[in-house]
Amino acid sequence: MLDAAWISIVGLLSASALAGLPIVAGGRSLGARVACRTAEQTGAVGVLCLAFPLEPPRRADKPQQSRLDELDAVSVPTLVVQGESDPFGIPPPAPSREVVIVPGDHGLKKDLDAVAQAVREWLVGEVQGLSPIGA
Repeated sequence: MLDAAWISIVGLLSASALAGLPIVAGGRSLGARVACRTAEQTGAVGVLCLAFPLEPPRRADKPQQSRLDELDAVSVPTLVVQGESDPFGIPPPAPSREVVIVPGDHGLKKDLDAVAQAVREWLVGEVQGLSPIGA
């Protein structure tokens, strides 16, 4: 349901207020998962994941699970900003995925300047040269 809502909202914005602009989808925690799962459908040129919840907390009655496949399925440049002590784990880098580890945990509140710097540097390095769609 979240994925469908996100696809709809991005579609509406892409057809109006953001028409012709490249879309970098992103979110924090569950929102990061949604951005990954919907990147292709929304036409995103990049994905920003803040505190991607790689592994849900362990439960005695369930085996450990990983959500790495959601990240691996993204084919556009991706930035993951993760707290160094995030209990949900830290995903590995990949050819189109940069992982920046900052002080803190899943909340990413310990060093907001480090989070902002990582995002800013990635946007400038990866996305700045993109031209508007159709240009």
